[in-house]
Amino acid sequence: MLLGFALPVSGSWATPANCLRIATRAEELGYASLWTFQRLLSPLTGDDLPALEPQYRSVHDPLAVLAYVAGNTTTARLGAAVVNMPYYAPIVLAKVLTTLDHLSGGRLDAGLGIGWLEPELEAVGMTTARRGGRAEDYLRCLRAIWSDDVVDYHGEFYRVPRCRVDPKPVQRPNPPLLLGGGADAALRRAGRMADGWISGSRADLATIETSIATVRRGAADAGRDPDSLRFVCRGVAKVRTGERVPLVGSLDDIRSDLADLAAKGFTETFVDLNFDPEIGSPDADARESMRRAEDVLEALAPAPR
Repeated sequence: MLLGFALPVSGSWATPANCLRIATRAEELGYASLWTFQRLLSPLTGDDLPALEPQYRSVHDPLAVLAYVAGNTTTARLGAAVVNMPYYAPIVLAKVLTTLDHLSGGRLDAGLGIGWLEPELEAVGMTTARRGGRAEDYLRCLRAIWSDDVVDYHGEFYRVPRCRVDPKPVQRPNPPLLLGGGADAALRRAGRMADGWISGSRADLATIETSIATVRRGAADAGRDPDSLRFVCRGVAKVRTGERVPLVGSLDDIRSDLADLAAKGFTETFVDLNFDPEIGSPDADARESMRRAEDVLEALAPAPR
């Protein structure tokens, strides 16, 4: 199983200097990939208190961060886990992802989702209605933009008039498309239409093999080879004493859990500290967060490639 590491994108430790430090040191230590995530806004309750956990209160744009580190890295793949398709027109996202693929020299992994936070969907002029159908049309539109010399796409929800869209991505025919989502329909869609699946931050890693099995069934039912798919785990890690669930505990515990995730069928896990409120919160001490992050980065490092 490949091992990656999430860049600082949430909270007080998410500074340009820290992004570059984590990115370059992770490459030196042999990590295979670097990852970001997306949050547009932080909803408030009726008392104007945050409605979500601290890690969602202050989040940088995931694609801008990947572009920033692309020119300062050479070997690690760069992944977004995930950006939500309804937040962009397909032609806009295709252009941004193509540019990122060029900036990185063909190292982009495009993680895509359908969105789950209703205030965000409202803010971009979308709803939850028919998200699944829209997602499937969106994916077909993206592939047409990237694959066709002359693009002329007319789907149920999305249109691209007859035109040329250049340049094409470095990775042909397109960067790997990895879908997020935890509902059965989303899992089956990943198996049927994507290059792999990315688990979410709230997934139960103790029973995650059932989700992997559903993705694989979706691929087999569509006549695809399930063994060709990638299975990427967002490894929400927290170094703690007195707590014990998968990826929460001592560094030795977490190292053992990574081996268990490989046995469950994941082809890659990236360690994500942004979702630890003691690190990814805007109220956390940025210097202490970075110190703790570098301890984890060094302790879990794979053998250099």
